[in-house]
Amino acid sequence: MARKMLIDEDDKQYDFDLFVIGAGSGGVRASRTSASFGAKVAICELPFHPISSEVIGGVGGTCVIRGCVPKKILVYAAQFSGEFQDSRNFGWELSDQIDYNWKKLLHNKTQEITRLNGIYKRLLSSAGVTMIEGEGKLIDANTVEVTEPDGTTKQYSTKHILIATGSRAQRVNIPGKELAITSDEALSLEDLPKRAVVLGGGYIAVEFASIWRGMGVEVDLFYRKELPLRGFDDEMRAVVAKNLEGRGIRLHPGTNLSQLQKTEDGIRVLTDHGDELTADVVLFATGRLPNTNRLNLQSAGVEIDQTGAIKVDEYSRTNVPSIWAVGDVTNRMNLTPVALMEGTCFSKTVFGGQPTKPDYDNIPCAVFCIPPLSVVGLSEQQAVEQAKSGILVYTSSFNPMKNTISGRQEKTIMKLIVDSQTDKVLGASMCGPDAAEIMQGIAVALKCGATKAQFDSTVGIHPSAAEEFVTMRSLTRSVAAGTKPKTNL
Repeated sequence: MARKMLIDEDDKQYDFDLFVIGAGSGGVRASRTSASFGAKVAICELPFHPISSEVIGGVGGTCVIRGCVPKKILVYAAQFSGEFQDSRNFGWELSDQIDYNWKKLLHNKTQEITRLNGIYKRLLSSAGVTMIEGEGKLIDANTVEVTEPDGTTKQYSTKHILIATGSRAQRVNIPGKELAITSDEALSLEDLPKRAVVLGGGYIAVEFASIWRGMGVEVDLFYRKELPLRGFDDEMRAVVAKNLEGRGIRLHPGTNLSQLQKTEDGIRVLTDHGDELTADVVLFATGRLPNTNRLNLQSAGVEIDQTGAIKVDEYSRTNVPSIWAVGDVTNRMNLTPVALMEGTCFSKTVFGGQPTKPDYDNIPCAVFCIPPLSVVGLSEQQAVEQAKSGILVYTSSFNPMKNTISGRQEKTIMKLIVDSQTDKVLGASMCGPDAAEIMQGIAVALKCGATKAQFDSTVGIHPSAAEEFVTMRSLTRSVAAGTKPKTNL
């Protein structure tokens, strides 16, 4: 049952108890849960469009419209080419020529995100949240001004303001940068390219490299470090790099782009190593920046860091007591489920009478390259730094059962990191089919503080890849605290 929020006499001077700027995952969740506690809530968001800008966006935000959801749809599409190849040894006789209709996928993808945009609007309406279309900015600590699509401006007074405007892809500042695209445009290209260059080593870069390669595109992936996916377990990073190459993606580690030039044949790409190649599309996937430029934060004295992210405390409160922020605009842990968690915690703290801090321990995540990588808890590098008594590392490397028939030369890799003194499982990683689906269950175990003995005593599901997580009985290596981890998979 929803709890009725207590409103004191001073609150009656405001139009709303809460005004939310930004109707992405965090903003929508915070609006709905706050309304369930009895708060009078309004939320504003830019007009809908698949490709965002400073003046267009849409209810649902990055994840629903130009992020996780459309990306996963494209990943599904890209996986079919490998499935077609693998099916032959299972008895399926396919013609050599299999046609692919990119525009049909694009149409169906756009239909789906349009449908979801409508669902999010209905969720807000059903919760009693006032939806306002337009661009919101601060006037002071208790006033928001919204510029509507027709240019009309209106001001709303509110006891609390929550900023949930997310982040936006950035472009690398090199000559010819205007010739490149970001992930926004990559999800809505009118035509599928034949040759693609991707700059970046993060999850967006390796995911789009995998997507395009799965659709038959020639892909070159450039990144600054020795391995992609900085911040993930080094051993698993090496596995991902090997798989990307195995799927036909050309990797260029330790290499940056220096210039882009328009030619009759496409885009000439120059590197800082003096190399040159031509592409139909160049994707910049080098990170995202918080959407704070147009919020007029200085009018209320809201502090930001050097990246433009809003500074908040453990409860998502800014230095201004009436102003709060959640999600990517705070640049803490930029994942959709984390924004949802932060939005819920905000509502409980401010309107539910339940001060609640977001818990960032053992948050699982996935990189939807092909095959995918999924992790939860500490990497080996992090565990060595944090575990005072050292760690035990258990690994399993095997050919998935399906590959024994298909003939695909691509191993699944699993890894468990265990505290050598307490036997507590500190981290888990997997690169292989269904990694994200399997890791969600492992995350529950880590959240409950499971030990390696409890993993070992759990009966596996046979035959499955998941059972490997409860059958890794042989120690791969023991690493003393402060020791530099080795890679020997």
